[in-house]
Amino acid sequence: MKPTFTLGIEEEFMTIDPVTRDLRSHIAEEIIGQGRMLLEERVKPELHQSVVEVGTRICRNISEAREEIFTIRRAIVKLARRNGLRLAAAGTHPFADWRKQSIYPDERYETIVEDMQMVARANLIFGLHVHVGIEDKETTIHIMNAARYFLPHMLALSTNSPFWLGMDTGLKSYRCKVFDKFPRTNIPDYFQSYSEYENFINLLVQTNCIDNAKKIWWDIRPHPSFSTLEFRVCDIPMRADETIALAALIQCTVAKLYKLFSMNQGFRLYRRALIMENKWRAVRYGLDGKLIDFGKRVEVPMRDLMLEYLALIDDVVDEMGCRRELDYIHTMLERGAGADRQLKVWRETRDLTKVVDYMISETEAGLFEDANEFAAP
Repeated sequence: MKPTFTLGIEEEFMTIDPVTRDLRSHIAEEIIGQGRMLLEERVKPELHQSVVEVGTRICRNISEAREEIFTIRRAIVKLARRNGLRLAAAGTHPFADWRKQSIYPDERYETIVEDMQMVARANLIFGLHVHVGIEDKETTIHIMNAARYFLPHMLALSTNSPFWLGMDTGLKSYRCKVFDKFPRTNIPDYFQSYSEYENFINLLVQTNCIDNAKKIWWDIRPHPSFSTLEFRVCDIPMRADETIALAALIQCTVAKLYKLFSMNQGFRLYRRALIMENKWRAVRYGLDGKLIDFGKRVEVPMRDLMLEYLALIDDVVDEMGCRRELDYIHTMLERGAGADRQLKVWRETRDLTKVVDYMISETEAGLFEDANEFAAP
């Protein structure tokens, strides 16, 4: 059965004090309660009270996903402003201290903190998750095996977390290194079949490593509840247009890999250790680095590799209706990823509050035709 390739997109935003530009914990009723009145279950709390997670409904195509993302962002930005807050999108806050952040009062989060202690408390990060509908579980595993290769490319394009605790970390995605401290993260190895994957999960449950598959936090995973392949590798980008471009890239990658799989022309599989070499390069250098082309055994500049990547998936782009959205990737390559733009503001101003101001303005970019819309309910 051919997959539907439906889309679901989740974004994690930070709530900002407009005076200090630091993170500020929101009262649950301010953002979560009022947000659910506007957007129903598309608004959720996260581990820290200065994080708001939003998610689209199931979207049949990228056009529906775009409409959902823009609608949700508009609503949550206006809601934050009405409650004396600002919303910003980046993988980490430039100077916030995780030790000062409150944990959201929820039994699930309390259990995570109890299990992982300071590792959980320090996990003050913000990501983008993209779900692609694949209804057959066996197909999901085979597509996941092949898609692992492209995770560093997706990450490099999304890198948006160069700062941590007021320091320039020298990395384009410090978010990844924060999350590394969690167990069962990073890129998985490949599985020969869905039953092999299922046996792995069952072993972890049986030995009290996990109580359910939701505690598998890999960069890509078969979602434990939905019939989707979930991509979790990306930093949340600043602009809504960047989120949509990444979602289109991910959807078309899955469609291309399925096309090869359906013709018994599977993409070559590489060991986790090799793909992790490319992930480190993406974390460290983002778009300015070089990734390894393992087939040719050479380093290739990331921007050149991105053009090769787009050419590889081009034969499914029109079928998926993603041409316009993928064209925005050329803009991203020219402007730089979020990390590059944050660092540019920092080098020009030497003021991290100016970086936060830039993040806020970019998060709101393209959402409103004029400033008066901010006051609308």
